[in-house]
Amino acid sequence: MSLGYAEKLSYREDVGTVGMPEIFEPPELVQNKIEELAAMVQKSKHLVVFTGAGISTSSGIPDFRGPKGVWTLQRAGKGVPNASLPFHRAVPSLTHMALVELERAGFLKFVISQNVDSLHLRSGFPREKLAELHGNSFKEICPCCKTEYLRDFEIETIGLKDTPRRCSDKNCGARLKDTVLDWDDALPPEEMNSAKEHCRSADLVLCLGTSLQITPACNMPLMSIKNGGRVAIVNLQATPKDKKASLVIHGLVDKVIAGVMSKLSLRIPPYIRTDFVQLTLRHSVKKKCVRWTLRVTSIHGLRAPLPFLQSVKVSFPERPDMKSVVLKEQPFSLQRETSMNKPFFMLLTLNFSDGCSCLSSSIGWPVDFQKQKDSFVRDRALVLRELHSAAEQESCAGQQEILERESLPRAETSIHGIVTNIVRYDIEDEKLAPPKDDLMNHSHSNPAKRHMEGTDCHSPLPKKPKYFLKDEKLNC
Repeated sequence: MSLGYAEKLSYREDVGTVGMPEIFEPPELVQNKIEELAAMVQKSKHLVVFTGAGISTSSGIPDFRGPKGVWTLQRAGKGVPNASLPFHRAVPSLTHMALVELERAGFLKFVISQNVDSLHLRSGFPREKLAELHGNSFKEICPCCKTEYLRDFEIETIGLKDTPRRCSDKNCGARLKDTVLDWDDALPPEEMNSAKEHCRSADLVLCLGTSLQITPACNMPLMSIKNGGRVAIVNLQATPKDKKASLVIHGLVDKVIAGVMSKLSLRIPPYIRTDFVQLTLRHSVKKKCVRWTLRVTSIHGLRAPLPFLQSVKVSFPERPDMKSVVLKEQPFSLQRETSMNKPFFMLLTLNFSDGCSCLSSSIGWPVDFQKQKDSFVRDRALVLRELHSAAEQESCAGQQEILERESLPRAETSIHGIVTNIVRYDIEDEKLAPPKDDLMNHSHSNPAKRHMEGTDCHSPLPKKPKYFLKDEKLNC
């Protein structure tokens, strides 16, 4: 879960049992249970997965009740633990991506999540098959038309409060609200109803990385038992529901799921992240000169940050008389005055922040103030699928494609999608025992080698579609 979320929550003395010892079952026992779980998944007709903070610890996000969890350390007076990455750069874990493949293969029908870190949606899991019971730190919703907006930055507030942005629907325009619950907020009825319906229909509910302590969510998996279904639990700590489960595995979630995927002969797809940038060039004519302003901003507007972007270098390769400049503060803005009659080529080098698997990406922009370019809108879903497919096949981040352009007499705006991350999960036959030197700090252990690939490269785009992407407006 997001530490920003934990710090924004109202104070509450009773947060349940924290700091319970972690249990690492013998490797041979875990392996036998993995085979049993794989068989249960193979036979299931309606598999539902119920997830908690434990599936995100290998992404660098601390859990709540583990030995070094948020609530555990706070109760000990040690404050909020540190994260290995800013949350907007956190990468879905092996388990997140395995769930994507299980859904594609037809095994997984629905996911119920208590997490607010957005990693399920970031992984590409279908929104319509996901219930986020406690909200999403990266999502806003219009209270009037119910349109959801998935952002690449954390929303400023929690507790279903107004945010600085408005609904983009011209017929609406209502002030947006955050979606994350505070302690006393009721669970969203739409998410609750979907979750309960699928739990009642499930013949298997698989609980991953959750202590099953927070009500009313923790009681949902048991609804399947009333209708003849079974519950399986994978968690390092004991839970109050263990006695009612058909199978309990005390081990690292990623390692268990990696074993199940191997037994089912299913691959774990790579994670491919695309970010978006909007470029705007406005100008005004003064005699034979033109005064122009370049802005590099988020597609969500000037008030929205670009968390993946560290700086922008603007250079003019064909014009030695025009000096290059590096823009370091957001919103990135450059003002210049040039001749109206002399076109030029502008090269924008986008330098990415930590957490990106490539250093930079370049966008070329020919500028001729005497000619107006054509406006167009490409099929965004198709272009992004092609971009993802190219990135997967070429193992190359840093690629970018223009999605749309609006050209007016005194302004030009374009939106670009850029692949900033490619992470592969290579399953190996590793021992299932915990790390000997760090039994208590399991946050970064992973059964797969997570390779962040790519530098600055550009390849032709094949036409094989692959992936769903975030940052779109979600109509649910």
